[in-house]
Amino acid sequence: MIEANNLSKSFGNQLVFKDVNFKINDGEFISLVGPNGSGKTTLVKIIMGLEKPTHGSIKLAHQTIGYVPQFRNIDLDYPLSIEQFIRLNLKVTFSPQKRQDNNELIQDILQKTGLTNLKDRPLGLASGGEKQKAYLAQALLNEPKILILDESTASLDVEVKMQLMDLVQELNQKYRLTVIFITHDYDLTKKYTKRALLFKNKTIEPLAVKDISKDMFGMEG
Repeated sequence: MIEANNLSKSFGNQLVFKDVNFKINDGEFISLVGPNGSGKTTLVKIIMGLEKPTHGSIKLAHQTIGYVPQFRNIDLDYPLSIEQFIRLNLKVTFSPQKRQDNNELIQDILQKTGLTNLKDRPLGLASGGEKQKAYLAQALLNEPKILILDESTASLDVEVKMQLMDLVQELNQKYRLTVIFITHDYDLTKKYTKRALLFKNKTIEPLAVKDISKDMFGMEG
C-alpha cells in the first residue's frame, strides 16, 4: 500500500528524518507516535503529496486519501446542517444523473457513519463526537483507500473517543480501509492498532504495539 525507501526530509538545515524505510500494508490500522515536532505531520503531508521528500521515495498503491483533522470548535450559530456540511466536499455538477449519484453517495455515507438520523441537526449544535463524525463522513466522500486521522480524537471525552474509534475500526475491517492514526493517546493506540511507526531521533522505527510504552509518545494521554 505505502512503501518508503531511504526517505529523508529537511527544511533548509533542519533535518526532520533521514534514510527511513517502512511499509504500511493494505487494510492495516497503524498508529504514528512520538513527541511533538518529531515529523509525524510532515510524513503525512508527504503521503498526501503536499510535501516532497528531500531524498529517497515513497510509493503509494492507491492515490485516494481521506483526511480527518483534529477536533475544531465550531460556532453555535454555524449555518449549515450536518448533511449540508458533508456536501461541501462534493464537486459541483449540472448533470441530473451525477446529482442522483451524489445523493445516493451522501445517504450511504450518512448510514455508514451513523449520522442518518442527525443529518438535519445544525452542525454548531452537534456534540464533539457528532462533529468529528461529520468530518469523517466528508473524508469518505471520495471513497478513499487510505484514511488519515490527524489527532482526530484529541479534546474529546473518553467515551466519545471510543465511539469514534469503534466506527473507524468497523470501516477498516468491513471495507479494508487502510487507516493511519496520528496520536498522543497511549490507550487508543494499544486498543485499536497492532503496529506503530515510532518517530524519534530523526528516524522512524516500525514497532509492534505490544512493544510501545507511554514515554514514547512524548506526553501522556
